[in-house]
Amino acid sequence: MRTIQTDPAARNVGHRASSTPRSKRGDGGSVGIAREIIRNRYLYVLALPGLMFLIVFAYVPMAGHLIAFKQYRLADGIWGSKWIGFDNFKFFFMSSDWYKVTFNTILLNGLFIVCGLGIALLIAIFLSEIQNALYKKIAQSFIFMPYFISWLVVSMMVFAFLNTTDGILNRTLAANGLDTQNWYLMPRIWPAVLTIIYVWKFAGYYSIIFLAAIAGISGEYYESARIDGATRFQQIIHITLPLIRSVLIVLALLGVGRIFYGDFGMIYGIVGDTAPLYPTTDVIDTYSYRALRQLGDFGKSSAVIMYQSVMGLVTIVIFNAIAKRIDKDAGLF
Repeated sequence: MRTIQTDPAARNVGHRASSTPRSKRGDGGSVGIAREIIRNRYLYVLALPGLMFLIVFAYVPMAGHLIAFKQYRLADGIWGSKWIGFDNFKFFFMSSDWYKVTFNTILLNGLFIVCGLGIALLIAIFLSEIQNALYKKIAQSFIFMPYFISWLVVSMMVFAFLNTTDGILNRTLAANGLDTQNWYLMPRIWPAVLTIIYVWKFAGYYSIIFLAAIAGISGEYYESARIDGATRFQQIIHITLPLIRSVLIVLALLGVGRIFYGDFGMIYGIVGDTAPLYPTTDVIDTYSYRALRQLGDFGKSSAVIMYQSVMGLVTIVIFNAIAKRIDKDAGLF
């Protein structure tokens, strides 16, 4: 049996040869990124304002969460204020309000998500069945219009409708011989009232998204179903809904991601400081604002907001994992 001798110099040459491509690949990666940026420089320039906005208004303010752990004083600033650990959180969780505002926030947002997306989906399906293009565009415009009305205007409309003395609803009741009601002293009805207002304002917006998803479904599916004798209802159940499921899941996830965030503009604009309605309408955002305004304590208000942020993050991570189990392509990340 003959042993093959190898020259050490040859082995060194082989080693250099094998190591050279790796270094070139490493350099090529950096060069490739630079070339990618240069080739798409205009797209990166277009994305720069949005990126800067995200950094300035989303990431930089996160440093403010430090106030939640301090006895903040304006004279001392963030860094000079006394560190008190979790005392601000203890104050919030030991109060009788934390459960109420958390429950109200989750309940209202849950109603908004379920009713808002559900009715928007129905509207989109109905609009997709309309054959007259002109009528379809007119209907879309009227349904979408409330989305552009500010909450200030909406609050004035609600007050004109529910005003105790001369509101439209009470006048209608009086004209029919029925007793008028002080709607602003009836907290039990306000989750339904706020849900109706939310659906009226946002259902048109979400219906446009669903309608775009439905428009992207190939007509061959419906043609094959018609040949097999499927009714329109069966086509909706077995074709339309399964094919837009991913869109529905994404919109639901976006809503769940903010389930701990009460719409401050909506709730404070419509309800305001009406104390009798606090049991069902006081959410984390309005509670934090009122605590800051009445107590003037930035630390306690920041602790509430940080609790809100952490719970929102935990919720979106959990529901995103659930969504990916249902449809692996439907998760946000």
